[in-house]
Amino acid sequence: MKNSGKKTNVRYLMLVFMGVAMLVNFIDRATLSVAAPVMSKELGFNAADMGWAFSAFGWAYMLCQIPGGILLDKFGSRLVYGLAMLVWSVFTFLQGSIYLFSSAFITLFIFRFLMGMAEAPATPASSRLSVQWFPDNERGFATSIYQTAPYVALGVFTPVLSYVISIFSWHYVFYSAGLLGIIFGAFWLTFVRDPLKHKSINKEELDYIRDGGGIPELGSAARKSQQTITWAQVKSMCATRMMIGVYIGQFCLTSITWFFFTWFPTYLYQEKGLSIIKVGLVAAIPAIAGFVGGIIGGMLSDYLLRKGYSLTLSRKLPIVLGMLLSCSIIVANYTQSVPVVIFVMSLAFFAKGFGNLGWCVLSDTSPKEALGLAGGIFNTFGNVAGILTPLVIGFIIQATGSFDWAIIYVGSMGIIGVIAYLFIVGKLERMTLGATTSPQVSSTAVHN
Repeated sequence: MKNSGKKTNVRYLMLVFMGVAMLVNFIDRATLSVAAPVMSKELGFNAADMGWAFSAFGWAYMLCQIPGGILLDKFGSRLVYGLAMLVWSVFTFLQGSIYLFSSAFITLFIFRFLMGMAEAPATPASSRLSVQWFPDNERGFATSIYQTAPYVALGVFTPVLSYVISIFSWHYVFYSAGLLGIIFGAFWLTFVRDPLKHKSINKEELDYIRDGGGIPELGSAARKSQQTITWAQVKSMCATRMMIGVYIGQFCLTSITWFFFTWFPTYLYQEKGLSIIKVGLVAAIPAIAGFVGGIIGGMLSDYLLRKGYSLTLSRKLPIVLGMLLSCSIIVANYTQSVPVVIFVMSLAFFAKGFGNLGWCVLSDTSPKEALGLAGGIFNTFGNVAGILTPLVIGFIIQATGSFDWAIIYVGSMGIIGVIAYLFIVGKLERMTLGATTSPQVSSTAVHN
C-alpha cells in the first residue's frame, strides 16, 4: 500500500477490468443469437429447438447462482471470477464444433448448460467488487459501467461477429469469442486484486471508500471468520417484502435483456427480411441506445443521492421511468417500416438500460455479511427469465408463425416491473443478519 497525501484512484482501473470482464461475459452469451439464423438453417433446428438451446444457459445459470455466491464469499471475487472466465470461454469455443457430434442439438444444449454453470458467479462477483472498491455515491455509476456491457457486446460485436459469419462460417463466431475470453481471463488473474492487497492503492483512497459506505475489508481473513450464515438466514433474505419486489423487478428487466440476446437477430432476419450483414448492423443500434441509457441512469441516480435525496428515490426513480418507457417495444407490432421498428426497439432498449439499477439496489440493501450469497439469490430469481423468455418466445413463434405475441410478452414485462417497484418494494434499506434467524433493517447504514 502506498503512503502519500493525495488520494489514489485505483478503483477506476478495477472498474475497467470489471467492465471488460462483463463485456467478455456477454459476448459469449450473444454468440448463439448471432449464429442462430445461419446455424439453425444448416443443422435443421426449428424455432422450438432454438428456444430450448437458448434456454440451456439460463437453466444452469439460475441453478448455480447460490452455489456461486457461496464460492464468492469463501474464496473472493478475483479468484472465482477469473477461473470461471477461463472455463466458460472453453465451452464457448467448443460450441463451434457441435457439427462433429452425432447429435448436434444435444451437444449444443450440453455446452450451453456448462457455459451457464461457469458464468453463474460473474455478475454477483461484479456487484461484490463494486462494494469493495466504491463508496455509495459512486456505486450507481460503477454499476452502470459493468451493467452496460450487454449493450456494448450487442452494439460493437454483433456486427463484427456477423461479418465473421459472412466471411468464414458460424463456427468461427464461437472460436473467436472463446479465445478472447481465455486471454482476458489470464489478464484478470494476473492484475486484479482486492483493495487491501493492491500495491498501488494508498490509505487515503481506502479511507475514502470506507467512509463513503464501501467495504474494502470484504473478503479479508478477519471478516470471513465473523461470517456465520445459516440456511434460516438465507431463507429470510428471500422472504422480505422489499427483496421480493426487487426480485420481480429484476425478472422483468432480465426478460427484456434476453429477448435482445436471443431472438432479436432472428426477428430481424425472419420477420423483417434483413440479410445477415444488415442484421449485425441494425442490431447494433438499439444496443448503443441501451449503453447510453445505462450510463445516464446510473449517473442520474448518483447525482440525486449526492444532492441529498433519499436512497429510495435516487434508485427507484430511474428504474420506474425506464421500465415504463420500455413498454414502447409493443409499437413495433403496428408498423412495417424497418426504420420505425429500429427506433422503437432503440427507445425500449434505452429505457431498459436507463432503469437497469437492480444490481446497484442489491449492493445498497444486501446484508454486508453475505454479499456474494445475496447476489446469487438475487440473480437466481432474476434469471428465471433466462429460461422462460427464450422458451416462451420459441413456442409462440412455433405456434403462431409470428413474433407479434412475443413482442407483447416482452413489452408487458415493463408494466409488471413498475408495479413491483411502486407497490411492493417500499423503502430501500440495508438488511443485516443478526443473532436470530430473521434479518433486521439498519436505518443508519443508508442515506435517508
